[in-house]
Amino acid sequence: MQEMDLLGVRVEMPANAPMVLLRERSGAGRTVPIFIGAPEATAIALALDGVATPRPMTHDLIRDLLESLAVDLDRVVLSELRDKTFYAELHLVRDGERTVVSSRSSDALAIAARTGTPIYASDQVVDQVGYTEGAEPDGDEPEEVVEEFKDFLDTISPDDFAD
Repeated sequence: MQEMDLLGVRVEMPANAPMVLLRERSGAGRTVPIFIGAPEATAIALALDGVATPRPMTHDLIRDLLESLAVDLDRVVLSELRDKTFYAELHLVRDGERTVVSSRSSDALAIAARTGTPIYASDQVVDQVGYTEGAEPDGDEPEEVVEEFKDFLDTISPDDFAD
């Protein structure tokens, strides 16, 4: 398990695909890129920039609910990468009781950005997609990464996001 820093959100050109970047704090300092949707990218960027919205956004609401129910978000964990989808977990603690809740990675990161919660990634995830500066993930050229993402977008449907 590697502790990660949330570096920020960027848009990968020319596909205009938003991604979040995480970097491991120790070891080789590998970076883990995660393609996310535009609304989630906006939510994470707003949190990182400390922007307060007039009304709570969804992730602000979740943060406020956790606080009002006296639930601590102990950590966010990117637990696995399966079929080009990142899986995440929210590790919660209330009255000494620990609970793990499955989450979309983008939502988990948006909540962590609002709460200052530590982010971890499994060794498997970092080994699969982590790369060091100056090297592209999996040795692919940027154009190949964009093409893979376009193929992913062409094959995904709303039903893929159903619980």
